[in-house]
Amino acid sequence: MGNYIRFDWMIKRLLRDKRNFVVLDGFLSVLFGRQIKITQVLESEGNQETEDQKFNRVDLLVEDEKKEKILVEVQNDHELDFFQRMAFGASKIIADYMKKGDAYASLPKVYSVNIVYFSLGQGKGYAYHGTTVFKNMFNAEDELKLTPAQKSKFGVDEVHGIFPEYYILRVNKFDDEIHQPLQEWISFLKTGEIPDAFTAQGLKEARDILRVDALNEEDRKMYNRYLENVRLALSLDDSSRYEGYVDGHIAGHAEGRAEGRHEEKLDIARRMKAKGFDSETIAQFTGLSTDEIYKL
Repeated sequence: MGNYIRFDWMIKRLLRDKRNFVVLDGFLSVLFGRQIKITQVLESEGNQETEDQKFNRVDLLVEDEKKEKILVEVQNDHELDFFQRMAFGASKIIADYMKKGDAYASLPKVYSVNIVYFSLGQGKGYAYHGTTVFKNMFNAEDELKLTPAQKSKFGVDEVHGIFPEYYILRVNKFDDEIHQPLQEWISFLKTGEIPDAFTAQGLKEARDILRVDALNEEDRKMYNRYLENVRLALSLDDSSRYEGYVDGHIAGHAEGRAEGRHEEKLDIARRMKAKGFDSETIAQFTGLSTDEIYKL
């Protein structure tokens, strides 16, 4: 996927080194439209050691200078309930970082940043931002606001500043038109390339930090294995085929669609087995039983 390391693998491996925070700082600053400086990486699945773990999904929880919590998640394959998982993830962070007995005023601000490589929901765009607002049910122009005292106590100007905020980048929907820094970042997420003309914050540093040829031999092998895992996962759970299956199910053709899906899983399992993957890994990818895999 080009001369540069995938962003999800950077999250998984390279962000353990604080010297590499500058890349994520740049991405989040461009996305949020204000300067972000990461101070620490908190516990998350993105910190796991082995590159075979969570290859379809990589997440990273970080904290910035304002003690705000930012969850960055990269999802490679289709999940029908992804919206619910976004809500759960943000809620769990709030629960985990609210100490027993703390006043509600100490509620941590949470941002959920989701980079997805499948068709999540319906919409014409590729970049979305969601906040919580309260509208008057009898006057749509009237929105509930904070009082001056609340603004002073909570340190925010709007109600939505208290609640979690969500960002969704549907990378595969990007139309390749580039007129502003965020589009440069999304182009990199889609193509894996950083043209010399790109000047968005963080991409200059990414040119040095994320070069594939800068990896040592061990990391390069792990990275190539990771790419193969991702490709297999995408082949198995291609969103258009999945959505076609759902449509077929609704139309009353579930049985035939299911058979096709099962054959596809068997085909993927055969390819993985030929490449030397163990049965447990193949089962995790495909959902097949180890007995089925053994018989292939």
